[in-house]
Amino acid sequence: MMGGSPEPTAGRGAALSPSPTPRSATRPPAPDAGPALGGASALGSAVRTYLGHLAVERGLAANTLSSYRRDLRRYAQIQDGRGRADIGDITEDDVRAYLVTLREGDDDHPPLSAGSAARALVAVRGLHRFALREGLAARDPAGDVKPPTPPRRLPKAISLDEVERLLAAASAPSAPGDPGAARGLRDRALLELLYGSGARISEAVGLDVDDLDLADGFVRVAGKGGKARIVPIGDYAREAVDAYLVRARPELAAAGRGGPALFLNARGGRLSRQGAWMVLRAAADRAQLSEVSPHTLRHSFATHLLDGGADVRVVQELLGHASVTTTQVYTLVTVQLLREVYATSHPRART
Repeated sequence: MMGGSPEPTAGRGAALSPSPTPRSATRPPAPDAGPALGGASALGSAVRTYLGHLAVERGLAANTLSSYRRDLRRYAQIQDGRGRADIGDITEDDVRAYLVTLREGDDDHPPLSAGSAARALVAVRGLHRFALREGLAARDPAGDVKPPTPPRRLPKAISLDEVERLLAAASAPSAPGDPGAARGLRDRALLELLYGSGARISEAVGLDVDDLDLADGFVRVAGKGGKARIVPIGDYAREAVDAYLVRARPELAAAGRGGPALFLNARGGRLSRQGAWMVLRAAADRAQLSEVSPHTLRHSFATHLLDGGADVRVVQELLGHASVTTTQVYTLVTVQLLREVYATSHPRART
Protein backbone atom coordinates (compact mmCIF):
# COMPACT_ATOMS: atom_id res chain seq x y z
CA MET A 1 0.00 0.00 0.00
CA MET A 2 1.09 3.59 -0.49
CA GLY A 3 2.86 4.88 2.56
CA GLY A 4 1.90 8.11 4.28
CA SER A 5 -0.66 10.75 3.39
CA PRO A 6 0.43 13.26 0.71
CA GLU A 7 0.26 16.97 1.40
CA PRO A 8 -2.78 18.62 -0.25
CA THR A 9 -2.39 21.62 -2.49
CA ALA A 10 -4.13 24.87 -1.64
CA GLY A 11 -7.73 25.30 -2.65
CA ARG A 12 -11.19 24.10 -1.71
CA GLY A 13 -11.45 20.32 -1.89
CA ALA A 14 -7.72 19.87 -1.20
CA ALA A 15 -6.72 18.55 -4.60
CA LEU A 16 -3.41 16.80 -4.28
CA SER A 17 -0.13 17.18 -6.09
CA PRO A 18 0.86 14.21 -8.21
CA SER A 19 3.91 12.13 -7.59
CA PRO A 20 6.88 13.83 -9.31
CA THR A 21 7.64 10.72 -11.35
CA PRO A 22 5.30 8.16 -12.95
CA ARG A 23 5.31 4.55 -11.79
CA SER A 24 7.44 3.57 -14.73
CA ALA A 25 9.76 5.77 -16.75
CA THR A 26 9.92 3.18 -19.51
CA ARG A 27 8.47 4.49 -22.75
CA PRO A 28 6.64 2.22 -25.18
CA PRO A 29 8.62 1.30 -28.26
CA ALA A 30 7.93 3.30 -31.38
CA PRO A 31 5.17 1.65 -33.42
CA ASP A 32 6.28 0.12 -36.68
CA ALA A 33 4.93 2.27 -39.49
CA GLY A 34 5.14 -0.66 -41.90
CA PRO A 35 4.76 -0.78 -45.65
CA ALA A 36 1.27 0.76 -45.50
CA LEU A 37 2.90 4.05 -44.50
CA GLY A 38 4.74 4.50 -47.73
CA GLY A 39 7.22 1.63 -47.67
CA ALA A 40 10.72 2.87 -48.48
CA SER A 41 9.50 6.26 -49.77
CA ALA A 42 10.68 9.50 -48.22
CA LEU A 43 7.15 10.16 -46.96
CA GLY A 44 6.96 6.74 -45.29
CA SER A 45 10.38 7.29 -43.70
CA ALA A 46 9.31 10.70 -42.36
CA VAL A 47 6.16 9.21 -40.85
CA ARG A 48 8.10 6.43 -39.15
CA THR A 49 10.59 8.92 -37.75
CA TYR A 50 7.76 11.11 -36.45
CA LEU A 51 5.98 8.20 -34.77
CA GLY A 52 9.23 7.23 -33.09
CA HIS A 53 9.60 10.80 -31.84
CA LEU A 54 6.08 10.74 -30.40
CA ALA A 55 6.71 7.44 -28.62
CA VAL A 56 10.18 8.10 -27.25
CA GLU A 57 10.50 11.87 -26.86
CA ARG A 58 6.92 12.88 -26.24
CA GLY A 59 5.86 9.72 -24.37
CA LEU A 60 2.39 9.58 -25.92
CA ALA A 61 0.03 6.90 -24.63
CA ALA A 62 -0.24 3.68 -26.64
CA ASN A 63 -3.86 4.39 -27.66
CA THR A 64 -2.92 7.87 -28.91
CA LEU A 65 0.00 6.46 -30.88
CA SER A 66 -2.31 3.90 -32.45
CA SER A 67 -4.68 6.69 -33.56
CA TYR A 68 -1.80 8.73 -35.03
CA ARG A 69 -0.51 5.70 -36.91
CA ARG A 70 -3.95 4.94 -38.37
CA ASP A 71 -4.51 8.55 -39.44
CA LEU A 72 -1.05 8.93 -40.96
CA ARG A 73 -1.34 5.61 -42.81
CA ARG A 74 -4.39 6.92 -44.63
CA TYR A 75 -2.71 10.28 -45.21
CA ALA A 76 0.32 8.59 -46.80
CA GLN A 77 -1.92 6.45 -49.00
CA ILE A 78 -3.88 9.47 -50.23
CA GLN A 79 -0.73 11.47 -50.93
CA ASP A 80 0.86 8.51 -52.69
CA GLY A 81 -2.21 8.38 -54.94
CA ARG A 82 -1.58 12.05 -55.78
CA GLY A 83 2.02 11.26 -56.73
CA ARG A 84 3.55 12.73 -53.57
CA ALA A 85 6.16 10.16 -52.47
CA ASP A 86 8.38 12.78 -50.78
CA ILE A 87 7.06 14.80 -47.85
CA GLY A 88 8.79 17.86 -49.29
CA ASP A 89 6.61 17.66 -52.42
CA ILE A 90 3.30 17.98 -50.55
CA THR A 91 1.52 21.31 -51.04
CA GLU A 92 -1.23 23.08 -49.13
CA ASP A 93 -3.68 22.03 -51.84
CA ASP A 94 -2.70 18.39 -51.22
CA VAL A 95 -3.46 18.74 -47.51
CA ARG A 96 -6.80 20.42 -48.25
CA ALA A 97 -7.68 17.64 -50.70
CA TYR A 98 -6.91 15.10 -47.96
CA LEU A 99 -9.31 16.89 -45.61
CA VAL A 100 -12.02 16.92 -48.31
CA THR A 101 -11.53 13.18 -48.82
CA LEU A 102 -11.98 12.56 -45.10
CA ARG A 103 -15.23 14.51 -45.01
CA GLU A 104 -16.65 12.98 -48.21
CA GLY A 105 -15.39 9.41 -47.72
CA ASP A 106 -14.33 6.99 -50.43
CA ASP A 107 -14.92 3.41 -51.54
CA ASP A 108 -13.11 2.03 -48.48
CA HIS A 109 -13.98 4.64 -45.84
CA PRO A 110 -17.24 6.27 -44.74
CA PRO A 111 -17.36 10.09 -44.41
CA LEU A 112 -15.86 11.34 -41.16
CA SER A 113 -17.57 13.75 -38.81
CA ALA A 114 -16.08 17.21 -38.30
CA GLY A 115 -14.59 16.11 -34.99
CA SER A 116 -12.97 12.95 -36.39
CA ALA A 117 -11.59 14.83 -39.41
CA ALA A 118 -10.18 17.53 -37.12
CA ARG A 119 -8.47 14.87 -35.01
CA ALA A 120 -6.90 13.32 -38.12
CA LEU A 121 -5.69 16.73 -39.28
CA VAL A 122 -3.95 17.24 -35.93
CA ALA A 123 -1.74 14.24 -36.70
CA VAL A 124 -0.94 15.58 -40.17
CA ARG A 125 -0.11 19.08 -38.93
CA GLY A 126 2.15 17.60 -36.27
CA LEU A 127 3.94 15.53 -38.92
CA HIS A 128 4.64 18.56 -41.12
CA ARG A 129 5.79 20.75 -38.22
CA PHE A 130 8.18 17.98 -37.23
CA ALA A 131 9.43 17.57 -40.82
CA LEU A 132 10.14 21.30 -41.10
CA ARG A 133 11.91 21.44 -37.75
CA GLU A 134 14.07 18.40 -38.54
CA GLY A 135 15.00 19.60 -42.00
CA LEU A 136 13.02 16.88 -43.80
CA ALA A 137 11.04 19.50 -45.73
CA ALA A 138 11.60 23.15 -46.68
CA ARG A 139 8.08 24.31 -45.76
CA ASP A 140 5.00 23.40 -43.75
CA PRO A 141 2.04 22.98 -46.13
CA ALA A 142 -0.45 22.15 -43.35
CA GLY A 143 0.11 25.17 -41.10
CA ASP A 144 -2.64 27.29 -42.67
CA VAL A 145 -5.15 24.47 -43.16
CA LYS A 146 -7.86 24.94 -40.56
CA PRO A 147 -9.73 21.93 -39.17
CA PRO A 148 -13.52 21.77 -39.51
CA THR A 149 -15.34 23.05 -36.45
CA PRO A 150 -17.27 20.24 -34.74
CA PRO A 151 -20.59 20.99 -33.03
CA ARG A 152 -20.15 21.54 -29.32
CA ARG A 153 -21.26 18.51 -27.36
CA LEU A 154 -21.80 18.72 -23.65
CA PRO A 155 -20.67 15.78 -21.52
CA LYS A 156 -23.46 13.39 -20.58
CA ALA A 157 -23.89 12.98 -16.83
CA ILE A 158 -26.51 10.97 -14.97
CA SER A 159 -28.27 11.99 -11.77
CA LEU A 160 -27.19 10.88 -8.31
CA ASP A 161 -30.23 8.61 -8.13
CA GLU A 162 -29.21 6.97 -11.40
CA VAL A 163 -25.63 6.58 -10.18
CA GLU A 164 -26.89 4.79 -7.08
CA ARG A 165 -29.07 2.50 -9.21
CA LEU A 166 -26.08 1.71 -11.42
CA LEU A 167 -23.82 0.94 -8.47
CA ALA A 168 -26.47 -1.20 -6.78
CA ALA A 169 -26.88 -3.18 -10.00
CA ALA A 170 -23.14 -3.79 -10.33
CA SER A 171 -23.21 -6.78 -8.02
CA ALA A 172 -26.33 -8.92 -7.98
CA PRO A 173 -26.93 -10.66 -4.63
CA SER A 174 -25.33 -14.11 -4.53
CA ALA A 175 -24.88 -16.85 -1.97
CA PRO A 176 -21.46 -17.50 -0.39
CA GLY A 177 -19.42 -19.81 -2.59
CA ASP A 178 -21.27 -18.75 -5.75
CA PRO A 179 -18.65 -18.53 -8.55
CA GLY A 180 -20.09 -15.16 -9.55
CA ALA A 181 -19.77 -13.66 -6.07
CA ALA A 182 -16.11 -12.70 -6.51
CA ARG A 183 -16.81 -11.02 -9.83
CA GLY A 184 -19.77 -9.19 -8.31
CA LEU A 185 -17.57 -7.73 -5.57
CA ARG A 186 -15.00 -6.76 -8.19
CA ASP A 187 -17.61 -5.09 -10.38
CA ARG A 188 -19.02 -3.08 -7.47
CA ALA A 189 -15.50 -2.02 -6.41
CA LEU A 190 -14.62 -0.99 -9.96
CA LEU A 191 -17.70 1.19 -10.50
CA GLU A 192 -17.50 2.69 -7.00
CA LEU A 193 -13.88 3.63 -7.68
CA LEU A 194 -14.72 5.10 -11.09
CA TYR A 195 -17.41 7.34 -9.61
CA GLY A 196 -15.48 8.01 -6.39
CA SER A 197 -12.29 9.14 -8.13
CA GLY A 198 -13.36 10.35 -11.57
CA ALA A 199 -10.77 8.07 -13.17
CA ARG A 200 -11.01 7.01 -16.78
CA ILE A 201 -11.73 3.31 -17.32
CA SER A 202 -8.27 2.84 -18.83
CA GLU A 203 -6.74 4.44 -15.72
CA ALA A 204 -8.76 2.25 -13.36
CA VAL A 205 -7.80 -1.04 -15.03
CA GLY A 206 -4.17 0.12 -15.04
CA LEU A 207 -4.10 0.43 -11.24
CA ASP A 208 -1.92 -1.87 -9.15
CA VAL A 209 -2.70 -2.81 -5.57
CA ASP A 210 0.22 -0.67 -4.38
CA ASP A 211 -1.39 2.42 -5.93
CA LEU A 212 -4.02 2.35 -3.16
CA ASP A 213 -3.83 3.84 0.31
CA LEU A 214 -7.15 2.77 1.80
CA ALA A 215 -6.15 3.81 5.32
CA ASP A 216 -5.93 7.48 4.32
CA GLY A 217 -8.28 7.23 1.34
CA PHE A 218 -6.06 8.01 -1.65
CA VAL A 219 -5.29 6.43 -5.00
CA ARG A 220 -2.37 7.19 -7.33
CA VAL A 221 -3.64 7.34 -10.91
CA ALA A 222 -1.36 7.20 -13.97
CA GLY A 223 -3.02 9.49 -16.49
CA LYS A 224 -2.40 10.31 -20.12
CA GLY A 225 1.25 10.45 -21.11
CA GLY A 226 2.25 8.72 -17.87
CA LYS A 227 1.42 11.80 -15.77
CA ALA A 228 0.51 10.68 -12.26
CA ARG A 229 -1.95 12.35 -9.92
CA ILE A 230 -3.12 11.63 -6.38
CA VAL A 231 -6.91 11.53 -5.94
CA PRO A 232 -8.86 11.12 -2.68
CA ILE A 233 -11.61 8.49 -2.59
CA GLY A 234 -14.62 8.46 -0.30
CA ASP A 235 -15.86 5.94 2.22
CA TYR A 236 -18.19 4.10 -0.16
CA ALA A 237 -15.39 3.42 -2.64
CA ARG A 238 -12.94 2.50 0.13
CA GLU A 239 -15.35 0.01 1.65
CA ALA A 240 -16.18 -1.56 -1.73
CA VAL A 241 -12.51 -1.89 -2.71
CA ASP A 242 -11.59 -3.28 0.70
CA ALA A 243 -14.35 -5.90 0.47
CA TYR A 244 -13.08 -6.88 -2.98
CA LEU A 245 -9.45 -7.13 -1.83
CA VAL A 246 -10.32 -9.29 1.19
CA ARG A 247 -13.14 -11.48 -0.11
CA ALA A 248 -12.77 -11.66 -3.90
CA ARG A 249 -9.36 -10.80 -5.32
CA PRO A 250 -7.56 -13.80 -3.72
CA GLU A 251 -10.05 -16.14 -5.41
CA LEU A 252 -9.57 -14.48 -8.80
CA ALA A 253 -5.78 -14.34 -8.39
CA ALA A 254 -5.68 -18.10 -7.70
CA ALA A 255 -6.79 -18.74 -11.29
CA GLY A 256 -3.66 -17.03 -12.70
CA ARG A 257 0.01 -16.54 -11.98
CA GLY A 258 -0.40 -13.64 -9.62
CA GLY A 259 0.62 -10.09 -10.35
CA PRO A 260 0.24 -6.55 -9.07
CA ALA A 261 -2.97 -5.62 -10.93
CA LEU A 262 -5.80 -4.37 -8.72
CA PHE A 263 -8.70 -5.52 -10.87
CA LEU A 264 -8.46 -9.09 -12.17
CA ASN A 265 -10.45 -11.05 -14.72
CA ALA A 266 -11.79 -14.57 -14.25
CA ARG A 267 -8.44 -16.02 -15.43
CA GLY A 268 -6.46 -14.13 -12.83
CA GLY A 269 -4.98 -11.61 -15.29
CA ARG A 270 -5.43 -7.85 -15.41
CA LEU A 271 -8.95 -6.80 -16.34
CA SER A 272 -8.89 -5.18 -19.78
CA ARG A 273 -10.51 -1.90 -20.74
CA GLN A 274 -13.01 -3.84 -22.86
CA GLY A 275 -13.76 -6.10 -19.88
CA ALA A 276 -14.39 -3.09 -17.66
CA TRP A 277 -16.67 -1.56 -20.30
CA MET A 278 -18.67 -4.81 -20.38
CA VAL A 279 -19.01 -4.63 -16.58
CA LEU A 280 -20.39 -1.10 -16.87
CA ARG A 281 -22.74 -2.00 -19.72
CA ALA A 282 -24.10 -5.05 -17.88
CA ALA A 283 -24.78 -2.98 -14.75
CA ALA A 284 -26.48 -0.29 -16.85
CA ASP A 285 -28.71 -2.90 -18.47
CA ARG A 286 -29.74 -4.29 -15.07
CA ALA A 287 -30.40 -0.75 -13.80
CA GLN A 288 -32.42 0.00 -16.98
CA LEU A 289 -30.22 2.97 -17.86
CA SER A 290 -29.61 3.90 -21.49
CA GLU A 291 -26.85 5.98 -23.09
CA VAL A 292 -24.26 4.96 -20.53
CA SER A 293 -20.75 5.31 -21.97
CA PRO A 294 -17.29 4.49 -20.57
CA HIS A 295 -16.98 8.15 -19.50
CA THR A 296 -20.43 8.42 -17.89
CA LEU A 297 -19.23 8.01 -14.30
CA ARG A 298 -16.31 10.41 -14.91
CA HIS A 299 -18.69 13.02 -16.32
CA SER A 300 -21.06 12.49 -13.40
CA PHE A 301 -18.19 12.77 -10.88
CA ALA A 302 -17.20 16.19 -12.28
CA THR A 303 -20.75 17.51 -12.68
CA HIS A 304 -21.82 16.48 -9.18
CA LEU A 305 -18.72 18.07 -7.64
CA LEU A 306 -19.42 21.38 -9.37
CA ASP A 307 -23.11 21.19 -8.46
CA GLY A 308 -21.98 20.74 -4.86
CA GLY A 309 -19.87 23.91 -4.97
CA ALA A 310 -16.39 22.58 -5.79
CA ASP A 311 -13.97 25.01 -7.42
CA VAL A 312 -13.40 24.31 -11.12
CA ARG A 313 -9.60 24.26 -10.67
CA VAL A 314 -9.90 21.63 -7.97
CA VAL A 315 -12.02 19.52 -10.32
CA GLN A 316 -9.39 20.09 -13.03
CA GLU A 317 -6.73 18.66 -10.71
CA LEU A 318 -8.87 15.68 -9.79
CA LEU A 319 -9.65 14.87 -13.42
CA GLY A 320 -6.05 15.33 -14.54
CA HIS A 321 -6.90 17.91 -17.22
CA ALA A 322 -3.88 19.82 -18.52
CA SER A 323 -6.00 22.93 -19.12
CA VAL A 324 -8.83 24.35 -17.06
CA THR A 325 -10.62 25.11 -20.36
CA THR A 326 -11.28 21.38 -20.75
CA THR A 327 -12.86 21.25 -17.30
CA GLN A 328 -14.98 24.36 -17.82
CA VAL A 329 -17.24 22.46 -20.24
CA TYR A 330 -18.78 20.90 -17.12
CA THR A 331 -19.77 24.35 -15.85
CA LEU A 332 -21.90 24.71 -18.99
CA VAL A 333 -23.75 21.56 -17.97
CA THR A 334 -24.58 22.99 -14.55
CA VAL A 335 -25.68 26.35 -16.04
CA GLN A 336 -27.94 24.48 -18.45
CA LEU A 337 -29.48 22.62 -15.51
CA LEU A 338 -30.06 25.92 -13.70
CA ARG A 339 -31.84 27.30 -16.77
CA GLU A 340 -34.08 24.25 -17.01
CA VAL A 341 -34.97 24.39 -13.31
CA TYR A 342 -35.67 28.12 -13.56
CA ALA A 343 -37.81 27.73 -16.68
CA THR A 344 -39.97 25.02 -15.10
CA SER A 345 -40.14 26.42 -11.55
CA HIS A 346 -40.29 30.21 -11.61
CA PRO A 347 -43.85 31.57 -11.86
CA ARG A 348 -42.85 34.32 -14.29
CA ALA A 349 -40.23 32.45 -16.31
CA ARG A 350 -42.56 32.12 -19.31
CA THR A 351 -45.37 34.24 -20.67
